[in-house]
Amino acid sequence: MAIDTPGGRIHARWDSQAPVTPLGQAIFFIEFLKTANLYEPWVEDCPLSYESNHAPSKKDVLGTLFLSILAGHHRYAHVTAIRADQVLPGLLSMSKVVSEDSLRRAFCDADPPLCAAWMHKHLKAGYEPLLYEPWVLDVDTTVKTLFGHQSGAVVGYNPHKPGRPSHAYHTYIMARTRLVLDVEVQSGDRSHSKHTMEGLWAYLESLPREAWPTLMRGDCDWGTERQMSAAEAHDLPYLFKIRQTSNVRRLIERTFDRRDWADAGQGWEGAQDTLRLSGWTRSRPVAVLRRELQGDLTLACEAPPGQMVFAFVETVDPVKRYEYAVLVTPQPLAIATVAQLYRDRADAENVLDELKNQWGWCGYTTHDLTRCQVTARAVALIYNWWSLFARLAVPDRHAEAITSRPLLLHAIGRQTHHGGQTIVALTSLHGKGEAVRRALTSINACLRDLRANAEQWTAPELWRRLLSRIFAPLLDGRLLRPPPLLENPTGL
Repeated sequence: MAIDTPGGRIHARWDSQAPVTPLGQAIFFIEFLKTANLYEPWVEDCPLSYESNHAPSKKDVLGTLFLSILAGHHRYAHVTAIRADQVLPGLLSMSKVVSEDSLRRAFCDADPPLCAAWMHKHLKAGYEPLLYEPWVLDVDTTVKTLFGHQSGAVVGYNPHKPGRPSHAYHTYIMARTRLVLDVEVQSGDRSHSKHTMEGLWAYLESLPREAWPTLMRGDCDWGTERQMSAAEAHDLPYLFKIRQTSNVRRLIERTFDRRDWADAGQGWEGAQDTLRLSGWTRSRPVAVLRRELQGDLTLACEAPPGQMVFAFVETVDPVKRYEYAVLVTPQPLAIATVAQLYRDRADAENVLDELKNQWGWCGYTTHDLTRCQVTARAVALIYNWWSLFARLAVPDRHAEAITSRPLLLHAIGRQTHHGGQTIVALTSLHGKGEAVRRALTSINACLRDLRANAEQWTAPELWRRLLSRIFAPLLDGRLLRPPPLLENPTGL
């Protein structure tokens, strides 16, 4: 076809058989998964089974799900966008990319306990060596709004779309690493932390005691007698925020005239006290934090028609206005440490935001809860894998998918065969293409070096060394400590 453009006439033709991929740099990620022995065991252990001779293979179904999630899709219908890729399926030992209907129906008759055990095993395989370092557990719940007739689509707490049915995603996160330990999908009316507890304690009790967190953190939904007494019964330190009920406000009032306020960082100051609310079985130490408010106050008041309007209250200095927060923890920590630990909990909100808006937690919706659970864990698993890979390229920080995908994944890849070799020629369109080339070349050299010594190590040992390289800034360059069984295999 002749096409006229402002830059002159060009000629275009269709080439639907060309072996190209828009995700050319995914070959480095696939090499990472191969070296770490993460992807192939996940496929092999999948409990999917088909009786029909015309059914797709397990490799094709899981490979399609993997590529779709990696590409940033949110719906099964988006799978059509990658069905013409003739490079990546072959690298994953797939025969084809299956249709959206095959993918949607794949886990329709799967056994939920078998699927849960399968996903738990492979989620844990990705982070298990990190459990034997001191780590903090963040527990939180996020809401997925639903618009159809799904199982578990119940009206509950939904701050973004009040009155809409939803699912509640109860999530456990390893702080600082931003890795998802597990996620449990429940009905929309089960978003309270009390519905997290059964799954959370079952998860923790499945771990050796040496692998338990040093601290569990949660927002004010967790600052209740039920959650605190459960943590105390399990001898697990915690840090929770408390809702400002009338008795908590009276505690705050008692602190007005105190003179022992200590600096808590970032404009906050704090004081230690003890508190026993009416529903508590015992007194507990608390930290009262306050921060001075600047500028005029904004109040909501009711206008004559019954609508809420805002009114501004001007105050004259030297009147000081404060906002308060009350934290409860049994740990004997300094005020500055307690305040900073709770501020760090905000990173858990960033993980949930990334998974919902940049990965597939707001999509891949089906009528039954079982498939929603499987895909939620699959998204978390591939998010973990990609986060670890991205840290190899960007070691000083966590790179969210909105920046790391264009940087490390998107590139035109053209596959050719010459001299008995398969060659994928890459063309990155990113402005930092040269820096990306150096980073990916360095990753390839690192993986080749590990494989050169792989005969001396078991697969878990190789993964422990690779994780040590990934988290070198957090570990100050040292190796992760081996699990007790690896450290002393005889048990003596």
